[in-house]
Amino acid sequence: MLLKNYSEKKVISLYTKIIFAGIALICLFSFTSLHAQGDLFINPKRIVFEGQRHFQDIYLANTGQDTARYIVSFIQIRMKDDGSFEQIEKPDSGQNFADNFLRIFPRRVVLAPKETQVIKIQVSQTNKLIPGEYRSHLYFRAVPKQNPLGESTKEIDTKSLSIKLTPVYGISIPVIIRIGENNTKVSMSNLKLEKGNNGTPVLSLRFNRTGNMSVYGDISIEQVLESGKTTPAGFIKGISVYTPNKLRDIKINLNDKSGINYKSGKLRVVYSNSTDGKAERLASAELLLN
Repeated sequence: MLLKNYSEKKVISLYTKIIFAGIALICLFSFTSLHAQGDLFINPKRIVFEGQRHFQDIYLANTGQDTARYIVSFIQIRMKDDGSFEQIEKPDSGQNFADNFLRIFPRRVVLAPKETQVIKIQVSQTNKLIPGEYRSHLYFRAVPKQNPLGESTKEIDTKSLSIKLTPVYGISIPVIIRIGENNTKVSMSNLKLEKGNNGTPVLSLRFNRTGNMSVYGDISIEQVLESGKTTPAGFIKGISVYTPNKLRDIKINLNDKSGINYKSGKLRVVYSNSTDGKAERLASAELLLN
């Protein structure tokens, strides 16, 4: 970008606007749900402390061809009713942050190409916590590559100013502390069959959560005919409703390549979670087709 014939104040003002626009783009990258963005692979994608568990490991891998550097910290996030996220500084009513009771080490990571490393996270001072759920998000922020040593820095010419924005990538994963008995329940409502922009069948539905903790699980959808024949129609992993949210609306693209006639039978939707290899059904619902 080349700016000409601008006064110094106008150039600085425009430069500031561009920087803030860059920050806005960076924030969009920061809260993506992908966990292998920017050549960084993270496993697991969520951490839950409950019972007597006080330590957990997070495995990082650099899948790229260049050395990567990351700074590890905590951020606070609000979930909206449509499942999107935004960063916050103060908890909403009914929301508790977890970062004051968590320790992570190391907080700086350097990964050579194809290199892996383990980060340890520890929960502490749980005796100070009242029953309920506490959540913060562990944030892995990429450190931009530095200019080579000896590279000269040119003086800024306010009549001809070149500006280069370097995107900063980040990935966040939730870290949850649960204290006491979990009395949370979840149901599904407002099921409706729609058509997407490309004509693909889409199922929209609403999660309704009550209780003191969040829910997390996978959604499986199948068509059931009067004859009893069932056909898989859709599947989506890792759907959560965080505290303090009471509801979440979601749309799921259905299978349109298996010859399913979405005008007969019914759709059976099951929301389930797998813990220690055992599947637990959290909620189910059905939609009659005609």
